[in-house]
Amino acid sequence: MAKYLLLKHYRGAPEPPNNVPMSEWTPSEVDAHVQYMNDFAARIEATGEFVTSFALSESGAWVRSGGDGQPAVTEGPFPDDRDLVAGGMIIEAATYERALELAAAPGAGGEPIREWLELRPFYGASSSSSSSADGTG
Repeated sequence: MAKYLLLKHYRGAPEPPNNVPMSEWTPSEVDAHVQYMNDFAARIEATGEFVTSFALSESGAWVRSGGDGQPAVTEGPFPDDRDLVAGGMIIEAATYERALELAAAPGAGGEPIREWLELRPFYGASSSSSSSADGTG
């Protein structure tokens, strides 16, 4: 089994059909989405494919060694805000194809969420298929 990271971005992916920023959702819509993600995690935990998940705020800081043992911290410039990661999930899948299935899991009523997620294998991960969707990697 190989581990994969499913990354959920605030912005930056191709535009989904229902392109309403989360900042414009009602509290009940946010709650329903969080509940869906928790239910999805519970389903794949039961199959042994769930490792962990996390949600991130839009704020943060860049940190590096300042050279004198003190960290140099800045509040910017950040990468273009459309590249900010909202959160993610680490899964473990027997094959790359299974990881793709999990990334494209259906939502409420069996309907697709139609949200773009970035699927990244862990470095050195091995699976029974190629590491790219188009078969080139």
